Formats: sequence, structure tokens, C-alpha cells
Amino acid sequence: MSDVEVSNNSDESRYEALVDGELAGVAVYVLQGTESIIFTHTEVADAFEGKGVGSALARFALDDVRREGTRKVVPRCPFIKGWIDKHPDYADLVRA
Repeated sequence: MSDVEVSNNSDESRYEALVDGELAGVAVYVLQGTESIIFTHTEVADAFEGKGVGSALARFALDDVRREGTRKVVPRCPFIKGWIDKHPDYADLVRA
């Protein structure tokens, strides 16, 4: 499989993962002012499941939040919450 390219599509309020130019998955969010980003849903197309697309989305999105440096994460999406639980070095991003 080709590399997963992830970007923030702020117009659609979602991070998008592309594989060979094809939309492979999304992580949808809602911004709550300048304080929080609420991840509400992550979805990977059936053809790309089990190929690291979800992990690439989570890592990129959380790294993006960290780079921005102003928001905390509210992981309402079970996938994002589970990913953070498995990668405790991202736990500092979660809003208490």
C-alpha cells in the first residue's frame, strides 16, 4: 500500500486521509472556541481497513493539535479515545 497522506480540511471540519489520491478515511471534529477540539467520529473506508489509515489519522490530528498549542482534545470518538489510551504520550492533550 502507498503512503497515507493526511491533511486538515478545516472547511469540512475533518482530517482526511488519502491513499493514492483516494479518500480513505476521515476524523471529524467540532471546534469549541479556542479552547477545545472535540473529535466526534472517525471512519475508514472498507477497502482501507486494517492498513494503518485510522492510526495515521489519529497521529496526524493529535500532532496537529499539539503543534497549534492552544486547544485541548475531547475524544468523544471511541477510536480516537482508544488510540490515545494506547499511546499515553498523547494523554497530555486531553482536556481534564
